[in-house]
Amino acid sequence: MALPLTLAACFGSDGDRPTLIGGTQAGGPQPFPDNFRSDTLALMRSYLNNPVGVHDASMADPVLREVGGRQFYVSCLHFTPRETDGSYKGMRERAVIFVNGRSDRVIDDRTSELCAGAVYAPFPELEKMTR
Repeated sequence: MALPLTLAACFGSDGDRPTLIGGTQAGGPQPFPDNFRSDTLALMRSYLNNPVGVHDASMADPVLREVGGRQFYVSCLHFTPRETDGSYKGMRERAVIFVNGRSDRVIDDRTSELCAGAVYAPFPELEKMTR
């Protein structure tokens, strides 16, 4: 009888990690993402098709914003990525959502709403990314 319970505990769901759609976040406040700069770099490395050659990067410190009816920390980015043909077109604005103090996803829509009033500071680490 103990073996099935032990196996169930090992293969249980990731129920303690909230998501934007559902999860357990409603029970308490989100922690501030202490490692938001390094977490954002890791996320952007996989988000950008070519993380090399980013220009004019700046980032705003995370602030609590409502996303999907819940409060999450959101940090906003401005940057100019290198296009596939090697050219630079326009400045991009993206929002990074943090869940349980870790970067979770990059949002490219609703940024004008999520990033309203953001105070940007240079983010040279984003400009120094490599593959």
